[in-house]
Amino acid sequence: MAKSSSLSIRVVEGRALPAKDVSGSSDPYCLVKVDDEVVARTATVWRSLSPFWGEEYTVHLPLDFHHLAFYVLDQDTLGHDDIIGKISLSKEAITADPRGVDSWVNLSRVDPDAEVQGEVSLAVQVLEEARGRCLRCHIRQARDLAPRDISGTSDPFARVFWGSQSSETSIIKKTRFPHWDEVLELRAASGAPAPLRVELWDWDMVGKNDFLGMVEFPAQALLQRPPNGWFRLLPFPRAEEDAGGSLGALRVKVRLTEDRVLPSECYQPLAELLVGSVREPVEEDRASPLALLEELASGDCRGDLATTLVKLFLGRGLAGAFLDYVTRREVSRTTDPNVLFRSNSLASKCMEQFLKLVGMRYLHEVLGPGISRVFEEKKYMELDPSKMDLSRARRISFKGVPSEEQVRDTSLGLLTGYLGPFMDAIVGSVDRCPLALRLVFKQLRRRVEERFPGAGHEDVKYLVMSSFLFLRFFAPAILTPKLFNLRDQHADPQTSRSLLLLAKAVQSIGNLGQQLGQGKELWMAPLHPFLLQSVTRVRDFLDQLVDVDEDEETRGPARALVPPSETVREGYLLKRKEEPGGLASRFAFKKRYFWLSADNLDYAKSPEGQARTSVAVRNIQAVERVDEGAFQLPHVMQVVTRDEAGAQSTTYLQCKNVNDLNQWLSALRKASAANQDKLATCHPGAFRGGRWTCCLQAERAATGCSRTHSAVTLGDWSDPLNPDAEIQAVYRQLLLGRDQLRMKFLEDLNPDLAPEANAGKDPGTADRPSPEALDRQRAAAAHLLQVLEDLDRAHEEFLQRS
Repeated sequence: MAKSSSLSIRVVEGRALPAKDVSGSSDPYCLVKVDDEVVARTATVWRSLSPFWGEEYTVHLPLDFHHLAFYVLDQDTLGHDDIIGKISLSKEAITADPRGVDSWVNLSRVDPDAEVQGEVSLAVQVLEEARGRCLRCHIRQARDLAPRDISGTSDPFARVFWGSQSSETSIIKKTRFPHWDEVLELRAASGAPAPLRVELWDWDMVGKNDFLGMVEFPAQALLQRPPNGWFRLLPFPRAEEDAGGSLGALRVKVRLTEDRVLPSECYQPLAELLVGSVREPVEEDRASPLALLEELASGDCRGDLATTLVKLFLGRGLAGAFLDYVTRREVSRTTDPNVLFRSNSLASKCMEQFLKLVGMRYLHEVLGPGISRVFEEKKYMELDPSKMDLSRARRISFKGVPSEEQVRDTSLGLLTGYLGPFMDAIVGSVDRCPLALRLVFKQLRRRVEERFPGAGHEDVKYLVMSSFLFLRFFAPAILTPKLFNLRDQHADPQTSRSLLLLAKAVQSIGNLGQQLGQGKELWMAPLHPFLLQSVTRVRDFLDQLVDVDEDEETRGPARALVPPSETVREGYLLKRKEEPGGLASRFAFKKRYFWLSADNLDYAKSPEGQARTSVAVRNIQAVERVDEGAFQLPHVMQVVTRDEAGAQSTTYLQCKNVNDLNQWLSALRKASAANQDKLATCHPGAFRGGRWTCCLQAERAATGCSRTHSAVTLGDWSDPLNPDAEIQAVYRQLLLGRDQLRMKFLEDLNPDLAPEANAGKDPGTADRPSPEALDRQRAAAAHLLQVLEDLDRAHEEFLQRS
């Protein structure tokens, strides 16, 4: 039985942050740490004390996850960034509510004594002797300790307290991975046993020593189950200082999902029910798993459920049939075509998630060049007179301060200059649009034409397609390219305003120009001729998009959203030369262009390079971070491989920033996830000068001093499909509605379903199934409940075995 654990994290916004710059503002960003490892960094929001980030992350974790922390910092161009405050959430705090954490949390001050990390390995014996009790504490080693010195290391020693006695180990300098292998003996007179406390400290020649963490064992545990193994270091017990809101607050959404996935055969009955649901008549389907899930889905969980269902049916080659089912249900219930798919219904969310899962590469190809141009050129554009800054617009004229009319005319030219290439790229992308997307839009358009026939509804078939493709895909990506991985950073305020104007224009085109001249934004009027001209091109584009033969659809289940031969990540990295010789470490790294697919990690001198060197993904044993002190360089990772002859080698790669590092770590770990001979430990340093820089061991073949983190990855659209995990998530969601299903269909006294409940009502308005349909619904509900009970028993049996 496989085990899975994942954190869904959303860093929403901050408020009332203190000013850290002389300008009276700050440039805040957030670091997200899971068990003291940085897994994400938000973009910097420039010149703001109430920043909005809206960034979401999914972090896949091992089941022994302990705590999550958010650090808010102010970015400085010169010197170190200023720490504003932090939020720390334990695993218990996150799971206290099944819905997780969704609230404003005041920032706390960062206390160095509370910033502990790492583990200590020890073994304890308590011996009864004639002179009294003797405690022997074997301090073996520690790993991943906090760096307390400016060099990025520490000078650790251990101090043991037992009753009134204490003893210390030797000091090991310049390491976060000390090996002591020392036995400390403490004696106590007979009497009540005392607890044991082991503290780790960083020795300082000047000033007081710095606390590194502690472990404590009750007296009874020492006698009954003497400690022996690795133990996580903890801070001194103290209440975290809230700061009373003086440091501001952070709004976060966090949810932890932990599950145990059964073997595939256990899910087969539920899978058959789900597959059968999409083939049932939607008008009478009220008791299938999908119908029940639609009723249960609400709020934030609707988006997660939509992603799970789309992935589940993609993995079975039935995504088209599933989307046809959920959209038919919504179309059949909608009487006003003007509101069709305009709400965040399950059908709308499923279509939106399908676009992101299947169409993200297409989106990048179509919009990427235009977005990059807007960011690079940084042109000032504004049509709204109330927002025009004539002094800022001075750069567009060499004849003094321009007038509003001059700014408007110049901005109009710039906007159409950007919109033209955007629209050319979109309407010319028919052949690049994934076949699966085109087929889904074709069947959606057919269903809408059947529901709303006639010349009076001619625009509906276009609007329903453009509402997804333009309003939920292209326009949001232009507005916030960072959230669609089109950029590494959020736009500055001026570029952000330009993107907003462009997104509004694309949204108006997606609405087929129906709302032009209405509402409060009449200042967009100068752009209307261009928008109306583009509407005609969009209609032709949508007609061409659905002009595809349905027989072209690939049958059979998919196992990945990206084929093994396709590149899942690429870009420039700095690679360390195999044998740098006498070169200083920082000059031993050379710029190379890398491509990662499911099969190989390739690199060459440039993207056009023909002479590529290849590393087989199947040979990767570990992908880990490297301490900055190893090469005096940040954002370095290592890829440990073993070739066919059994020889092990390590490739060191430097990334451009912490997010680039995390994304490469995640991509490489996921690509090599199925490898069998993965390493449990590795060295986070480098072997230089005849010893490892991390643990100071002199043998190159010495066992790694730090744990590997192969289970820690970031979720994204290109993740491999996992049908068993996805159907397990569906099962958990169905359990929430089990009682509702039982009461609705199987309770004897159910007035809503009884035929007499609708006696005397207008047959045209009585919303009740026929007796035959009711019997089918009851049978379906009973079948679903039985399947859920069988899965309950399967989980219980596996838990008892384990």
